[in-house]
Amino acid sequence: MKPAAVDSRILALAAQVTESPDQDVPVLLLKLKEILNSTSLGSKESQKIKQDLYYYDLVQYCVLVLKQDYSRQHGGWTTAAQLAEILSQCCVGLEVKEDPEEFYNKLLPAAAENLLFLGRRLQARFIRAIKDEEKREFLWCFQTTTDAICWLFGGHIQLTEYVLQSNHFLQLLITDDVKTAGAVMSVLQNILRVNSSVLLHVDEKILHSVLDELVYKLSSTTNPVTGNAATKLLLSVAESHPQLVDLLSTRYKGLRTLLSEQWTGKGFDRNLNQLLDLLYSESYRKGEMQRLHQAACLIQAVWRGFQSRKRLNTLPKVVTALQRSFRVKREQELQHLKRQKEDETLRQQLQLQRQKAMRLFHERQLTLLEIVPAGQVDRHIQEMEGKAALTIQRHWRGYRARRNVHQQRQSLKQYKAAVIIQRAAHKFLGKCQRKRKALSPWKEPKELTSAQKLALQQKASQMSEEMSKELHLQAQEKLTQYLLRCSLDRKADQRREALLAQVNTDMELLMNAPGLVDATEKDLDVFMSRSVPVACKARQSHNTMLKYTRWPWWKKLGDEFMDDDMIPDDVLNTEFGTLFIGGSKSS
Repeated sequence: MKPAAVDSRILALAAQVTESPDQDVPVLLLKLKEILNSTSLGSKESQKIKQDLYYYDLVQYCVLVLKQDYSRQHGGWTTAAQLAEILSQCCVGLEVKEDPEEFYNKLLPAAAENLLFLGRRLQARFIRAIKDEEKREFLWCFQTTTDAICWLFGGHIQLTEYVLQSNHFLQLLITDDVKTAGAVMSVLQNILRVNSSVLLHVDEKILHSVLDELVYKLSSTTNPVTGNAATKLLLSVAESHPQLVDLLSTRYKGLRTLLSEQWTGKGFDRNLNQLLDLLYSESYRKGEMQRLHQAACLIQAVWRGFQSRKRLNTLPKVVTALQRSFRVKREQELQHLKRQKEDETLRQQLQLQRQKAMRLFHERQLTLLEIVPAGQVDRHIQEMEGKAALTIQRHWRGYRARRNVHQQRQSLKQYKAAVIIQRAAHKFLGKCQRKRKALSPWKEPKELTSAQKLALQQKASQMSEEMSKELHLQAQEKLTQYLLRCSLDRKADQRREALLAQVNTDMELLMNAPGLVDATEKDLDVFMSRSVPVACKARQSHNTMLKYTRWPWWKKLGDEFMDDDMIPDDVLNTEFGTLFIGGSKSS
């Protein structure tokens, strides 16, 4: 299905916003209202327009421009209020399919935060305004912004907790102005209506601050509008969860007296009586719980006394065990500290010995240089450098050989295990094959029936003597060939098994061979070859390797970092193609 085309008005507006300076962007974004109002609310066309606005970053621009100062903008703070309304209208009903985490975890919280920040600025300007016309304008802008906030978290319920925990919302609530305070309390009422359990998920400090402000408004003002809004809010809080009723009764002990004496007969007695009934019922339940709590405390006190007296009887044994464990632990710590001190002393002694040895070595070098004639100093230095290079090469080769052996140890174990398994499998298969060959040629023929015997007798009577002799000779010849072939096959199998056993034996000898340091003459005889050409070839290769080791150190520097410890073929001029072990040849 071909996707719907993007509205040309959105493309034109996105281009204008991108190319215009920052001070002109808010006025341009007001055109979004006409685009949004061109479709019916909740229709597919409306959803498509909102998705296009989000993908072309126009919604993000609305979030950003809310933090600007609109005192010098065209349209003033009315433009800011209209943008707040447009932003909430764009976000509600928007379904983001690509990268939804960016929208839900970043854009929506940022939009709520900027709307609350805009509300604080409008509230401050409303309080400072002197003229009635300015007050009406700022009040309208403030109410529009609070309506936009309510519309936003009404479409995205997860924002109710974020709005309630925002510092800007608490600052909006803490005000003595009646009109703006009423608007903020209506926002709080909508939060409780949309998500009644939000108070149980917010931080305890935030919850106490909100309740403190509501109770303070009831105690510090006589305005029935503020008293009615605060009473409704407290009633909604109490009805949302019994735990909050307990919190109101415990934290604000004079709340029932304040409500019954100061606010009775002010025009909202119905809500007031419901709140008082909840507080009184909670007080009765709390008294019953207190009586049960005292009884439980008495039982616990008696039980703890019994346990304490019982514990005092066993206290000497416990103290003895505690002292013993403490002494053992202290002794272990002292031993550990002693070992650490000995190790540190040994390390210092080794360091001093190394320093002393280095100092003696340098002194000996200086003494030798004084003794050696001036003409032989260069030769002496070259000899010392050659010995040093050989020492470095020897240590490097030893390190590399040890590393290779360590890396190949596991593979050698696996290889040896595979060889053992293969040997057992070959042995088992050979036995099965021999059994089949031993049984298959000598199967007894089935006994002939009387009809078959009669047919053979008739055929034999019809056959001449010469034909019978010729058939007998052919049968004897085929039987001889078959027996000869069976004998050859058995000899080939025996030779194959012998070669396989010899290969396995040679492999075990190689893997279990001792090192050159531990080798004896008896061990060397196992690996000696009885073939004269092979012995000559080995002697020639050995002499070539000895010549290679006597080369000057500077000729062998290029071979120190080769992957293998092998001498190049162009140096040896020999080929190591076969290996002779104990006089047998195995490739």
